[in-house]
Amino acid sequence: MKDKLIECKNLQKSYGDLKVIDDLELTIYDGEFLTLLGPSGCGKTTLLRLLAGFEMADSGQIILDSQEISSRPPEKRPFNTVFQSYALFPHLNVFDNVAFGLRIQNLPELEIKSRVSEALKLVNLSDFGPRRCTQLSGGQSQRVAIARALVTRPKLLLLDESLSALDLKLRKQMQVELKYLQREMGITFVFVTHDQEEALSMSDRIVLLNQGSIEQEGSPKEIYEDPKTLFAAKFIGETTIFEGHINAVDNGDCLSVEVMNQLINLSGYQRKINQGVLGPNQDVQVIVRPEDLRVERDYEDLQSQFYWRGKVKDILYRGTVIDLHIHLENGQNIIATEFYNEDSDALEYESESEVFICWVPGWEVILRK
Repeated sequence: MKDKLIECKNLQKSYGDLKVIDDLELTIYDGEFLTLLGPSGCGKTTLLRLLAGFEMADSGQIILDSQEISSRPPEKRPFNTVFQSYALFPHLNVFDNVAFGLRIQNLPELEIKSRVSEALKLVNLSDFGPRRCTQLSGGQSQRVAIARALVTRPKLLLLDESLSALDLKLRKQMQVELKYLQREMGITFVFVTHDQEEALSMSDRIVLLNQGSIEQEGSPKEIYEDPKTLFAAKFIGETTIFEGHINAVDNGDCLSVEVMNQLINLSGYQRKINQGVLGPNQDVQVIVRPEDLRVERDYEDLQSQFYWRGKVKDILYRGTVIDLHIHLENGQNIIATEFYNEDSDALEYESESEVFICWVPGWEVILRK
């Protein structure tokens, strides 16, 4: 277990009558890549600004290495921030931009030169020192902003949607480079984004925020495969939600669930699961990811004790996968994802063709309704 770096205790922040952060408790560990994820207005940027010192909490504490820092101004906190706009000084060249924080600290010029060179090498801009910032591309500007933030060797680096201005290909490249930098330097990163794919690919831990509170936190695998609430399930990735009813529970480990007039027997469940204790005669929501649904043209190929009929309404080709938009007999529309390669027959589906849908029991998540 990593050491605690920062503890947020009972943080509250409001703007007028609007409560943006609501009694929030969060621990940030030394050396981790933590992502604050959530929709617009959920409080993630406000939380970042509270950590940076750009905003002051109405109540609560921010504790760094056992010292309370809630009232400290930004310049008194050993943190740096990379903004969405990068905020480079246009009248300075790359070297002087990166050196700015070191000169504020009145370090010797020889040490400044050494540390700036080291920082520029880290972000693959060793030869860019004399270049003016107005002559940089978006990706290069972002690297300069990161070098400027890292050169002072902060305990915590805060990144406020700092990849959102980049095109898709460059954004993917910078995701890899940011993760590499974080591991190379061992600095704690707190990254704000509303992009679920970005959060899943970069993070050691994700904190999912909703209306100023933490909805769920955990590893990307935990957040995606085991959502604890309906909001978490719907926000992270595509989701198919079936309404169900528990008919029976056997010793708390086996469930008999009725979904659209089909009886499904599920084993391996504990009575206390997600949103409370599961028992007979309870309404539940059965959550299945599109890639876990099985689509067959012929009933004989299903290899399942339950199935539903449907018709293919649309086929979306996405390179390595095919998304099938299917209309079920009960009127529900779902998306099933099939992986595609040269041996696959996924592209042979046609609009209005009849198919059979099921999933492998055990690949679903059940939430008490």
